[in-house]
Amino acid sequence: MAPPVRIAMVAGEASGDLLGSRVIEALRRRLPEAVFCGIGGPHMVAAGFDSWFPQETLAVRGFVEVLRHLPEVLAVRRALAQRLKAEPPQLFVGIDAPEFNLGLERRLKRSGVVTVHLVSPQVWAWRPGRVETLRAAVSRVLVLFPFEEAIYRAADVPVTYVGHPLADEVPERIDREAIRVELRLPALAPVVTVLPGSRQSEIVMMAAPFIETAKLIARRVPEVRFLVPLVTRETRALFEEEVYRRDARELSMTLLFGHAQDALGACDVALAASGTVTLEAALNHRAMVIAYKVAPLSWAIASRLVRVRHIGLPNILCGEPVVPEFLQDDATPENLAQAVVNLLNDGPVRRAVEQRFERLHGEMRRDAAERAADALVPLISGTRARALQPA
Repeated sequence: MAPPVRIAMVAGEASGDLLGSRVIEALRRRLPEAVFCGIGGPHMVAAGFDSWFPQETLAVRGFVEVLRHLPEVLAVRRALAQRLKAEPPQLFVGIDAPEFNLGLERRLKRSGVVTVHLVSPQVWAWRPGRVETLRAAVSRVLVLFPFEEAIYRAADVPVTYVGHPLADEVPERIDREAIRVELRLPALAPVVTVLPGSRQSEIVMMAAPFIETAKLIARRVPEVRFLVPLVTRETRALFEEEVYRRDARELSMTLLFGHAQDALGACDVALAASGTVTLEAALNHRAMVIAYKVAPLSWAIASRLVRVRHIGLPNILCGEPVVPEFLQDDATPENLAQAVVNLLNDGPVRRAVEQRFERLHGEMRRDAAERAADALVPLISGTRARALQPA
């Protein structure tokens, strides 16, 4: 009897953890005996994944912030590479986290492991030279956005467009009133969902300006309610500490453990740190204000490399500035509060944004996890067939 298929995966943050769990579930329907291991978060672990290192180790953004954690991250990557080379899996899938995964994928591919990168680095936004890095590191790239497929085909990199799993996760119709009843929110109160990010480094950077923004909004809209979904106990603790530090305990603010979709479904407007969460807000058909802040040196480096007009995924995917963005020094509490209040007070604009995002949602529903599994199984089958051939 052939040994079970071993599939190694690395997901560097919360969005990758959710995507990884869905891919694991889709692969199990095709390969019930498969064993999954590597680095993942709570969703992947719940799907039967054996996580060898804490996912939070990799959840760092920004050039300067990464440098501070670099020794720890490199030590984890070395240990993981050694373990995977000693016991090679039939397949390695790196989910996002390109700074960590591409180097690991390159080493594993050289040792004969089939490697796949799921979630393209944003080569269309900055550092286009990474396409060449991907060609050397992976056997195939699975991309989430339709325009990415042409980029890799032109560069002769094997690629499959699978769609974005969030578009499949979010229901097409969202009952705001029912969700508000479930969350015990007044039916007519203005509700703002605050999304400071899933990484601890994002909370450290965004909690203070977002809490100060909430205080300004509450002065102008006294009946406003705030929802703050946080992914882990650590990020929740960091945010709560900042609430106390900012003397904001009087805000009508509910912190949730997870439940981001409920918080988005219930709200009128979201205030979101730039990242995957902005796409989640768009797929929930919610108007939003996007903010982005990193350490000053990280911003100085990134601003010279970025090649796109918009930084928020909803605006990039729609090809136009559907929602306002405030970057770095412009992401002040005063600017953010004014933009949120404008959306709260302008029902026709809010509805127009919601309708545009409904159309985007329909365009992006592709059953992504199933399509990803369909692309991965032939790669696994090929490695097993070669392994079973007589010497």
